[in-house]
Amino acid sequence: MTTPAGSGTGFGSVSWWGLSPALDLQAESSPVDPESKEDTEHRIPELDVLLLGSVDGRHLLRTLARAALWPRRRFNFYVLENNLEAVARHMLIFSIALEEPEEMGLQERSETFMEVWGNALLRPAVAAFVRTRADLLAHLVPEPDRMAEQLPWLSLSALKFRERDALEAVFRFWAGGEKAPEAFPMSRLWDSRLRHYLGSRYDARHGVSDWDLRMKLHDRGAQVIHTHEFRRWRDTGVAFELRDSSAYHVPNRTLASGRLLSYRGERVAARGYWGDIATGPFVAFGIEADDKSLLRTSNGQPVKTAGEITQHNVTELFREVAAWGRPRATQGDPEEEPQRASGTDEPEISGDPRASGPPARESFTIHFLPLDSAQALHHKSCYKGRFQLLYVACGMVHLLSPELGACVAPGGNLIVELARYLVDLRPEQLQQFSTRVGELAQAAGFAPQTGSRSSETFARFCKSGDSALRSIGPALESGAPPPEVLAPPLEAMSPPHGDLTQPLEGPTAPSAPLQLPSESQDSLGEVLAPSQEVLAMPNSESDSKTPESDLTFRD
Repeated sequence: MTTPAGSGTGFGSVSWWGLSPALDLQAESSPVDPESKEDTEHRIPELDVLLLGSVDGRHLLRTLARAALWPRRRFNFYVLENNLEAVARHMLIFSIALEEPEEMGLQERSETFMEVWGNALLRPAVAAFVRTRADLLAHLVPEPDRMAEQLPWLSLSALKFRERDALEAVFRFWAGGEKAPEAFPMSRLWDSRLRHYLGSRYDARHGVSDWDLRMKLHDRGAQVIHTHEFRRWRDTGVAFELRDSSAYHVPNRTLASGRLLSYRGERVAARGYWGDIATGPFVAFGIEADDKSLLRTSNGQPVKTAGEITQHNVTELFREVAAWGRPRATQGDPEEEPQRASGTDEPEISGDPRASGPPARESFTIHFLPLDSAQALHHKSCYKGRFQLLYVACGMVHLLSPELGACVAPGGNLIVELARYLVDLRPEQLQQFSTRVGELAQAAGFAPQTGSRSSETFARFCKSGDSALRSIGPALESGAPPPEVLAPPLEAMSPPHGDLTQPLEGPTAPSAPLQLPSESQDSLGEVLAPSQEVLAMPNSESDSKTPESDLTFRD
């Protein structure tokens, strides 16, 4: 067995971080119309955005941090994920970003965010913070009134009751309801999955990681990722080493997820790590920067690593987030003028020129939608034709359909994340994926944006006024899967070996199991694989190899 180049197995079945740089969603949406009804009635214009698979909140944070450069708007972010662990991580990440400066300093917040978000192992102090914050969130989830008071930016009202119960169970697991280290032995799970991924080339894993970095990620625009940090992440799962390496030894439970496996004809719930082990969390904040001096090179080598750039970018984001609680800048503030000057080419709302200051925390809300609601949103009048912008991650492309397109307002935009930074996809597969995205977007009622900047990372489309009237039936037929592109199925189609799983047991297990990602949720496979049967049917023979000691049947 060799490295499964072209199989996409390194992508995994659960996404924990984005595989594209953070976007300012206001820059991707239509500008504010000065003659709009909201403005004439002295109401703040709203921006409604639907995000599928954004997983780590990077686009939301970037949008809020850069809000001062734009006319003032109220943001309504509607987030749809394919597993509740991703929803829980959203909540944890934003609770860190919005922590009061008096409670947690800027540097501590940035470092805590980076470690929780991108490291498989945590420092004891960070692990203790996660347990404390998870315990708080576990108590808030079943009490809407307390949540509205303490987290006014969060709305779980659209989630089903069983999803809220399962979400509470996720937080209780993070809080340490199962205290033994064996509850989630991250180091063993990581190494076992890496062995399964590399096969006979495991002993040459350093050479494999160097090849993937230099011949793939560097060639695709991520030259700042350093060999040492990439190799360390591939070996241990620690992407950001902000302290001595010996300090990182506590498993990061926020990277745990449940999964249904087939064992001797039975469906068994197991907990393990099934996220990305090929690309890493460096792309989201670590390969681009507003400060171009961070990207300069010396003797052909970048002077800053992706980890250092990530720390700078995250710190700057949180610095601007912290400014939300301060009074709006007064006229003549020297700190505000450079920002306004840098945004002179952006649309300006009529009226008070100071209306484009940073928004208060009450000026945005994150709404989490039910996990399986993508194809049913258009049935609700409150969502049909509502969104000015739709964002779809590469792991959710299979959900792009005419029904979903009906939720976008005429003239709205569509942004699709491409698979550029999936290192085990060949160039021809990347091109075929991009082509397939264009076909799905066209079937959903979108056309390529005219005059948009060329990008290999995102595909940009817009919706015309008459496309909303398009009938759904024929478009669905045109969205049939294409001929075979990825011959080997994705990893989730062939459940992992025994060491990759841990039983879901103990007092914290909910009466309804944790939301378990099924095989049909791996969109790269659904978009590119030859048939749906390959995705829907588990590999029973492979499953039967899972040792009975690693699995616990559930009643």
